[in-house]
Amino acid sequence: MDRMQGLEDLLDLQAVDTEIDRLLIERQSLPALELYRAAHHHLTRLTADRDRVTAELRQATLDLDRVSGEFDLAEARVTTEQNRLYAGGLSARDADYMRREVEMLKNQQRDREEGVLMLMERKDELTAAQQALESEIAAAADVKDGHQAVIAAAWQDIDGRLAARESRKAEIVPLIAADLLDLYEQLRPTMDDGVAAARLGDGVCGACHLRLSPAEQAGALRSDPPRCIHCQAILVP
Repeated sequence: MDRMQGLEDLLDLQAVDTEIDRLLIERQSLPALELYRAAHHHLTRLTADRDRVTAELRQATLDLDRVSGEFDLAEARVTTEQNRLYAGGLSARDADYMRREVEMLKNQQRDREEGVLMLMERKDELTAAQQALESEIAAAADVKDGHQAVIAAAWQDIDGRLAARESRKAEIVPLIAADLLDLYEQLRPTMDDGVAAARLGDGVCGACHLRLSPAEQAGALRSDPPRCIHCQAILVP
């Protein structure tokens, strides 16, 4: 395999890998991703608020049913005691006692009625809050779905370009000597921006952009493969 052609093929591979790296970064840094995460957190918070209000509404409904039942039973007792009082046949002492009993029951009913009204108001407030939250949740879900659709479209485009680059990479790799390819793969994770192979142009390393003196260039080019003395990238003359 021609030494220089192998280096040129390696440079082509580096260009493809650099583009793949760029596309992967682009895939994970879409502006819509941050918007989606914010929309998701907002929706989660609204859903938690809705669930809390729903639980409070359920309890308020149970309390209202209980207090309303107690009110109805007490109301029936007041009616029964009043009927006994108005029916007559009681002694003056018993009638006076009965009147005081009925008045006390009516006072208790007024307190119960106030409690019923407070619970009804509370239930209405919670119902309105629940409905408002349901509307907000629906709107927030639409926003989240919109961002998700943008992400899906962008990822489809990026994944298509990635597939093309991976296909091109599969064509290049067999053209490169195994030992050269191994060195390249070992260097890539340690290099800035993953640039392990670069052009040597006008005495400047294309990886670290530092200049090599004529003597340094000559020494580098005698190596197999040529290496930058500054960053150790594989150099392609």
